[in-house]
Amino acid sequence: MIFSKNNFYGIYAVILAVVSIFTQEIVTFIMLGFIFMALLNINTTLQKILEKSTKN
Repeated sequence: MIFSKNNFYGIYAVILAVVSIFTQEIVTFIMLGFIFMALLNINTTLQKILEKSTKN
């Protein structure tokens, strides 16, 4: 696989940025960015918990 998950997130962010510039919804893009980062942190934490629980 050429791209990792993080690269896909970056591509997704760039696409959202271009769309938000054309639709003049910059604030919405910023808020979606905060939500996206929070969800990524939650997902990463849950994956770590799952890894620890399956090792035991």
